Amino acid sequence: MISERPVVRFQTVVVGPLETNCYLVYCEETKECAVVDPGAEPDRIFLEVTELGIKPVILLNTHGHLDHIGANRDVKDHYAVPLCIHAADKSLLESVQNNELRFWLNAKDSPPADRFLEEGQDIPIGRSALRVLHTPGHTPGSVCFLGGGFLLSGDTLFCEGVGRTDLPGGSARQLAESIRSKILTLPDDLDVLPGHGPRTTVGRERNDNPFIT
Repeated sequence: MISERPVVRFQTVVVGPLETNCYLVYCEETKECAVVDPGAEPDRIFLEVTELGIKPVILLNTHGHLDHIGANRDVKDHYAVPLCIHAADKSLLESVQNNELRFWLNAKDSPPADRFLEEGQDIPIGRSALRVLHTPGHTPGSVCFLGGGFLLSGDTLFCEGVGRTDLPGGSARQLAESIRSKILTLPDDLDVLPGHGPRTTVGRERNDNPFIT
């Protein structure tokens, strides 16, 4: 079961020119931590981990686009933690994505995944956990992570926006279905922490997001 809100905390580190939200999700009792979507600037991530006094034990990607995986190698090498992504985005980790964007982000090739995420799986983080919700549409393997009181939505859902579907593997139909069946079924007061931009809530997006009908 997902632990109650007081047990799990998160810290946002905005990294790279595309301002990707990297999240440090940690158990306040054990200080064990998941690093979610380290897209760039690994030194900033390392500094935040040190200042919080937390211990990374796992590396999670919501999807395989370069601005979310660009510092995978640095984080994995630095902390010797397993890397996890949904199997449907395995090819994105292994492919050579946009070289111009790679240079701009100062991104490195990602290591291969150590484990693959599955729908409904609970990822232990100390005495807490994140639950995997498979939400294809932005990419085939996009996932969200449900914690106690919040949802890490990756690039599936933004504050008054949704993820783009015009890149290879994207599907507007799948994205709409993922949002309807996996996110809008959650409580209105649940905080939504997207892959870019400000936080929001399920209720706000249900009522105000022009892309949700």
